[in-house]
Amino acid sequence: MKKILLIDGHSILNRAFYGVVPLTNSEGLHTNAIYGFINIMLKSIEEEKADYVAVAFDLKAPTFRHKMFDAYKGTRKPMPAELHEQVPVIKEVLTAMTIPVITLEGFEADDILGTLAKRSQASGFEVVILTGDRDILQISDEHIKIRIPKTIKGKTEIENYYPEDVINKYGVTPTEFIDLKALMGDASDNIPGVPGIGEKTATAIISKFKSIENAYSHIDEVTPNKAKCNLFEFYEQAVLSKTLATIDINAPVEFNIEDAKIENLFTNEAYLLFSRLELKTLLAKFSDDTAKGSNEKIAFTVVNPDSYQNILRDIFSFQRIGISACASDDIFFIALSVDGGNYFFTGENALGAIKEHVHTGKNIFTAINIKEKLDLLDLLNRENVDDLAIMAYLVNPLKDTYFYNDIAMQYLNLNMASRTELAGKKSDRELFEKDINLLAELQCNEAYVALKAYEPLRTKLSELNMLELYENIEKPVMHILRSMEMEGIRVNREALKEYSAKLGEKIAVLEEEIYDLAGEKFNINSPKQLGEILFEKLCLPYGKKTKTGYSTSADVLEKLEPEHDIVKKVLDYRTLTKLKSTYGDGLADYISTDGRIHSKFNQTITATGRLSSTEPNLQNIPIRLELGRQIRKVFIPKENFTFVDADYSQIELRLLAHMSGDEQLIRAYNEDSDIHKITASKVFKTPLSQVTPKQRSNAKAVNFGIVYGISSFGLSRDLSISQKEAKQYIDEYFKTYPSIKTFLDRLISDAKEKGYASTIYNRRRPVPELSSSNFMQKQFGERIAMNSPLQGTAADIIKIAMIKVYNRMKKENLKSRLVLQIHDELLIEAADDEVETVKNILSEEMKGAASLLVPLEIDVHSAKDWYEAK
Repeated sequence: MKKILLIDGHSILNRAFYGVVPLTNSEGLHTNAIYGFINIMLKSIEEEKADYVAVAFDLKAPTFRHKMFDAYKGTRKPMPAELHEQVPVIKEVLTAMTIPVITLEGFEADDILGTLAKRSQASGFEVVILTGDRDILQISDEHIKIRIPKTIKGKTEIENYYPEDVINKYGVTPTEFIDLKALMGDASDNIPGVPGIGEKTATAIISKFKSIENAYSHIDEVTPNKAKCNLFEFYEQAVLSKTLATIDINAPVEFNIEDAKIENLFTNEAYLLFSRLELKTLLAKFSDDTAKGSNEKIAFTVVNPDSYQNILRDIFSFQRIGISACASDDIFFIALSVDGGNYFFTGENALGAIKEHVHTGKNIFTAINIKEKLDLLDLLNRENVDDLAIMAYLVNPLKDTYFYNDIAMQYLNLNMASRTELAGKKSDRELFEKDINLLAELQCNEAYVALKAYEPLRTKLSELNMLELYENIEKPVMHILRSMEMEGIRVNREALKEYSAKLGEKIAVLEEEIYDLAGEKFNINSPKQLGEILFEKLCLPYGKKTKTGYSTSADVLEKLEPEHDIVKKVLDYRTLTKLKSTYGDGLADYISTDGRIHSKFNQTITATGRLSSTEPNLQNIPIRLELGRQIRKVFIPKENFTFVDADYSQIELRLLAHMSGDEQLIRAYNEDSDIHKITASKVFKTPLSQVTPKQRSNAKAVNFGIVYGISSFGLSRDLSISQKEAKQYIDEYFKTYPSIKTFLDRLISDAKEKGYASTIYNRRRPVPELSSSNFMQKQFGERIAMNSPLQGTAADIIKIAMIKVYNRMKKENLKSRLVLQIHDELLIEAADDEVETVKNILSEEMKGAASLLVPLEIDVHSAKDWYEAK
């Protein structure tokens, strides 16, 4: 017998929404409900071995039964915005999978399901209804099974109901289930029921009398007495509830069951949609042929190494050229894309010929993630090159990647196979040696997208008022970062070994101290063993046991720190072991043959615009710990050079003064006052001359905490004070600087209205968390909305300063070089005879990077290692 699966669309989508962790694609669209829905549906099709499938949805317009109830009492609770936006998308997905989506004005989804179930049964089908709404139990019979997903201990399990299952579970038949629901009522479904009658009493009444009407006819026999009185008084409401609870099995639904026949759910159209939604797990379900058939392919030519000159002349006759290039040891390959075609070149001779054309400066090049190839192509410090990855990052800084396939999908509406899909984990060298055509395809794909997506991206930047940000800040910074990568920073190998050994000694001492306090030896790195020591043996509070043992996260340990000496030592142990593995031992692997570390600087990682560094990360050295700061001693300048370090002083607080316009804060900075001492005096109501070091320190925590949207809970934890006391500090702060509270509130309201926060230089940071129905997510969004304009503007200013300092040193033909940027700090490797010149340049250019209502100040130091220079 054929089997049809009928699905209650809104019900399953709703269950999936609350059952799957929040997911969004790179465009900010929530996708968790879509992802969960498809998985539940596919699992049901597989388990039921269904031959047909269709999905019914409620329409937005009120149904007949809704209108009846709304006239009587209220309306349904509105759907969360994050779920609401997924409803039209899941319908689009189902249509792409050739699954009928059925709606009928004036009728609910369960009316459609009930009608189709009875029709299908009459046509000789076995029917399965997938829903989270138990109302549908009323239509179950021997050929109609109700399938209800249920979450048990975080896992989705299915409850199956035939008539006997309904009787066993509820003590009534499917038909009687209508009366049971009508008596009990259901707030989630807007069925009022009869006050005072719960499930147990309702079951007893319907089991005995079989219907509400019969029970009313024998009202004197109804027990208990309260139920009898309430049924008598609210009988009309009970009858209305029954009408509301009764599914219409004769709805005028137009439906051809053959349209629901399952043939190929994994179509090209579905693949494209899942790609756009970035549901990568679901993409794995498509056949290779479908995936490949959904991918756009471009034509390309692998140029013979002996006949490239004429082709190059033709290519360079075009003004704009898309470019992709790579050099690995002794191999060279470059792809060039113009309106006339896509070409792949190999060999050093071709590279040399291309460079000759580049030198003319007549062409404009567009590329994707080109920074590390700028020097290879002699494009370093040239203005005629654009990077689409940076442009795409500015448009949406929340994405994880900006590869050619990402950009093609978003800006050209092309579904192009990614490098991973085409080549897996094969390196360029492997492809060069074994599959040159595949390598050519990859490089030409990138060059083609770089050419074609430039105008759409530039137009988008212009629409968002970020073109100036790209042209004047991000684009020139790209060249400076490459220069810094090539320059690198010198490392004293012997000093590094000594530092690592010193850390090892400190760690060994800490281990013994921890064992003594614990009363036994154990694996300190094992959360399970550490948890047992802390919470079972030492009986410390705040123990939170999970499936794998007690949580010993940093948050938990920081909260525990005042409770026992062992906790501080465990925290120190973790810090030192991390220092040793990451820096003491880890840095040695990154030292090149020239004795320098060439870290990579990333321009498209952080959402706020800050730079980051990797391989290794030199921006995350734990400088709050003295032993952490000492790692800087191993970084030294080359012979006859000195490190000059310049660091912005309180730049985000100064920006807070400027952007909020708070007169008191502006006056304090313009008078060069001790801002933390002034804040302490105001907040703690203490004469300025009597402010204690502790009060100043606490005020400093409040000053910087406000910038990051700190809560009374966070401040209480940082200062080890009560939340009540922390709240008083924050309240007093806002009384002292009233314009700041107004400013921060405005940042939140503006971000809610626009969907993003922005810097002075129009850098945007989307804040989708502000529209979340989850309280914690929304609070996180508010902190982002408050901090992003400040941190982002600070990031913009330090980039402007980098550009000014770099260009000034070039203009003055100095031997000194910029080697590092660490957030608000610049490090110059300065020639000994240029130190004072470099200091002057840093002072003038960094202070002059922005014109604010308060002065920008810097601290400048010089020394023969980075530690002393800082």
